[in-house]
Amino acid sequence: MTRGDGGGVLPLAGSFISTAAPTPTGPSPEELAAQERAKRAKNLDAALTKYAATVPEFSVAVLDNKTGQRYSYRGAEKYETASVVKVQVLACLLLTAQDKDRDLTSTELALAKRMITLSDNDATTSLFARLGRAKAITKCNKRLGLTRTTVSGSWGLTKTTVDDQVRLLAELVDPEGPLDDESRDLAHRLMSSVDEAQDWGVPAAAKAGEDFTVKNGWLPRSTENNRWIINSVGRITGDGTDVSIAVLSHGHATMSGGIKVVEKAAKLTRQYLRY
Repeated sequence: MTRGDGGGVLPLAGSFISTAAPTPTGPSPEELAAQERAKRAKNLDAALTKYAATVPEFSVAVLDNKTGQRYSYRGAEKYETASVVKVQVLACLLLTAQDKDRDLTSTELALAKRMITLSDNDATTSLFARLGRAKAITKCNKRLGLTRTTVSGSWGLTKTTVDDQVRLLAELVDPEGPLDDESRDLAHRLMSSVDEAQDWGVPAAAKAGEDFTVKNGWLPRSTENNRWIINSVGRITGDGTDVSIAVLSHGHATMSGGIKVVEKAAKLTRQYLRY
């Protein structure tokens, strides 16, 4: 904003000078809403920073699919994916079939179902190889707008950010995105049907009666003294709510301890952002 120098032209003698003050209009409803969002984000920053000082490293991002507004805490920090990379593999499988104007084969569908609902590693390895391994997944990621994800030949060691993960989740539901109706519907059905033992993480932030999709990743990392990578990505929908959430973390002494951290981070976003 540019400020004036306070100069002006003096009025002629005897001219009329109005002393009435302009009618104050105040901030618009849009401005007030933006101020409220900024306040909530600032308070969430403070809460997450305080919590992060007591636990192993994590990042979290939330994307409101209705408004397009996004919040992220340490959004550009890279983490190894473990099994959340399976969502990338699924998206690439769907894009590849679309490009050839065909449905998934019965074998591809069975492998995809095992990969997502049971987190089956052998099924993932099979699909990863069928698609063309890291090079092919990388090409798909570019189409999906993932700019900070580096695919590894050992698929579970792919590196990504929470910002990229919520972008991927958004593409799975965007009617104007690269995935067609049938592909988006299949992705939703698989991610909303995970084995009950694997529905932790993002779902912890859902309220009673709300629906969710989820894909989690967990891995004791040999390069970190077998401390755990614990990740969770998914979507929560309900009355007036439609958000995608990603939480990535590592360095946990136990799997259960890591799950608690991931779920606490997800819950804090809801508490402060009030979605």
